[in-house]
Amino acid sequence: MSHKITRRDVLKFVGAGVVVGGVGCAQVRTSTEDSLNEKQKLQQPVKTIDNWSNTHDRVWLGGNYWANPMEDWRVRDGRAECINPGGNRSIHSLTHQITNPKASFSTSVRLQNLKPNDNDGGAGIRLGAKSEINEYRSNCFVQQGLDIGIVKNTLFIGKETRTLKKPINTDEVDLIITGTPQVGAVMLQVEVKQANEQIQLGTMNLLVSGDEITGNIALVSNLRLPATTHQSDLPEHNGSRYRFSQWQIEGVAFNHAPEQKFGPILWTMYSLSDSRSDEGFVMKLSALLGPMGQKDNQTVELQVKKNGQWQTLQTAKIDPNAAMVNYRITNWNEQQKTEFRVVYQEKHKDGSVTPDIYYGSIAANPVGRPLKMASLTCQNDYAFPYQPVAENIIKLQPDLVFFSGDQLYESHGGFGYVRAPAQRATLNYLRMHYQFGWSFRDAMRHQPTLCLPDDHDVMQGNLWGEGGAAMQHIEKDPSASVLGGYIQPVEMINVVHKINTGHHPDAYDPTPTPTPRGISSYFGEMVYGDVGFAILADRQWKSGPERINVEVGVTGQDEAPEYINPDYDIEGLKLLGERQESFLKKWGQDWRGHKLKAVLSQTVFAGIATHQPRPDRYLKYDFDCSGWPASARNRAIEIMRDSMALHICGDTHLGTLSQYGVHQQRDSNWAFCSPAIAAGWPRWWNPDSINLSYQNRPDHGLDNTGEYLDAFGNKMYIYAVANPVVGKSANRYVKAHEKGSGFGVISFDTDALTYTMSAYKFLIDIKDTQAENQYPGWPVTIHQAENKGDNQLS
Repeated sequence: MSHKITRRDVLKFVGAGVVVGGVGCAQVRTSTEDSLNEKQKLQQPVKTIDNWSNTHDRVWLGGNYWANPMEDWRVRDGRAECINPGGNRSIHSLTHQITNPKASFSTSVRLQNLKPNDNDGGAGIRLGAKSEINEYRSNCFVQQGLDIGIVKNTLFIGKETRTLKKPINTDEVDLIITGTPQVGAVMLQVEVKQANEQIQLGTMNLLVSGDEITGNIALVSNLRLPATTHQSDLPEHNGSRYRFSQWQIEGVAFNHAPEQKFGPILWTMYSLSDSRSDEGFVMKLSALLGPMGQKDNQTVELQVKKNGQWQTLQTAKIDPNAAMVNYRITNWNEQQKTEFRVVYQEKHKDGSVTPDIYYGSIAANPVGRPLKMASLTCQNDYAFPYQPVAENIIKLQPDLVFFSGDQLYESHGGFGYVRAPAQRATLNYLRMHYQFGWSFRDAMRHQPTLCLPDDHDVMQGNLWGEGGAAMQHIEKDPSASVLGGYIQPVEMINVVHKINTGHHPDAYDPTPTPTPRGISSYFGEMVYGDVGFAILADRQWKSGPERINVEVGVTGQDEAPEYINPDYDIEGLKLLGERQESFLKKWGQDWRGHKLKAVLSQTVFAGIATHQPRPDRYLKYDFDCSGWPASARNRAIEIMRDSMALHICGDTHLGTLSQYGVHQQRDSNWAFCSPAIAAGWPRWWNPDSINLSYQNRPDHGLDNTGEYLDAFGNKMYIYAVANPVVGKSANRYVKAHEKGSGFGVISFDTDALTYTMSAYKFLIDIKDTQAENQYPGWPVTIHQAENKGDNQLS
């Protein structure tokens, strides 16, 4: 397949990102962006100081900062304190980066070693933290730069050191850095003073290149200890604990970008649905905040603009576990666009208040024209912040945005995942999930959004939910990739469900499962734009592989590719479970208020992958796919067929367009599995390479298409597939493009009763409308009746 990247693509998305953080992506202006224009930002000297001395004790350090990792930091007694002695814990400034090293600057911070350790990694300031695209958000996760600081009784700039006049022990000291341009380079002057008496303890100068200091600026605790990619208590992985205060940044070398502030209100998501009851259209909206403290303001207002004036509709209390608020408004006027804003009054220790206002709009119900939906899935953060995809979704201006799951992976942001206790595990989850909203909040600001949690969202490599049962023998499966059940605490799982689906239309049957454990249920429906959407959880009730005594990733490798093993489809195995099957049957027969239907779930109901994670490694059985268990899969499709619904999903990191068969090939629904936003674990569908039997290749003649049986014996017609190449590029966006990443678009024409599906590549401009922007085989239009086997497409 073609992965051609045009010169225009590279210049637009790759080269632009290397210049200055934020320049490579068009920004959508919000209310906070009206302060300084670009010329003023470059010319006007800035001086800022942290506000921690006036901030109540809490986890979240404030909207001007990104903490790595968030769960290891606290505002405590007016300082930013690292509560974990691990290596490379950092606080990045979001609103200031060094962008003009030809100008002067100064920065200083007061620091203190709270718990000295013989394995001390020191503390100080990191300059020049930057990714290969030098974009301020991506820079936050770079754990290197030019480090300037103190370790024990030594002052250092990079590898150069100087002994202080006396050890600082647990005394507070001021670290002061000045940068002065000097004949194409920068002279750094560093001074350390005892805080109380301002006695100088040491000085040091070093000439460096401008490139060494260009990028993010950060405070770092244990900057000479590498961070581990897992939670570790080993002595060699842990040093001292530091806290910081009075962080000042000044000078024309720094940009000043207040629009890059992230919070207190992080982003919003909303849905609008015809309840077909006396409640009319119901609008539900959630707003996510940084985790606030007990003494912070606990309420948030939702306001709408009516007759030119802002009016408060509801005031909601912050959920302290999920750090979010939810609103539900009945009898919403769906016939007009309505501007909204969410208002949080941040209260400080001195009694002052700083308002934070997040603006958006509730779109009018899109009737009388085709509904346009963006379908996205799987965000591996090697490509964070996914600017080409995020920018294209904004340009697309869809009527509905759908994220089918894996808004994060366990490796997100580094530092590893946390299994317990529940509170720390939840904070660990939240800071990973924040990368999702940080990337796509402007794509969700004006459009309704549906967002499903999947296995990685609950910190599992694979999820066979077993109806909410707890995973047994977790010592055999620390990555939660081969056993059934949930490994995380129930409290954390319920936060994941609420964060992702709290703004969805009300659940059809919210009864927790199983009742003693209380894991929430979110499946239900939305009616919008003359389309009815069924929202499913296709893993929550799924049976685990232990029930058939297989070893995931190993069992079956000695079998012939076309052998169908009857032992893997025994009686009693579940996919959707009885409750969702009952809902789906009722939903399929209810056509009130809409003309077309779609089923939204996490993954495709077939095993459309032959090779993973290399193109030469054949893997017969992928029990993670919803082609297993086969009988339960067939039962779900039998129910779904009468609805004539298109199945829209993701998860596999492989864009595919297929049609299900149960009694015979092509007798049931079509399924569009969207390309991943940033494909991680790669999969290929290459049946031709292993000589799998097929019939009736489509007229387009593309390889690896036609009627097949998957490894579980499921009938499936593969019409198009977006096979990747091996990702090798050092540039995150080119690598994502190579790995088959991108996004899907579906147009629902409720007059013609058709669905048109497009599968776009990662590094494209959707406004170009060039054929090569899409993967081979797309776009495709099918008629509603083809979802029950009345086929027109050949």
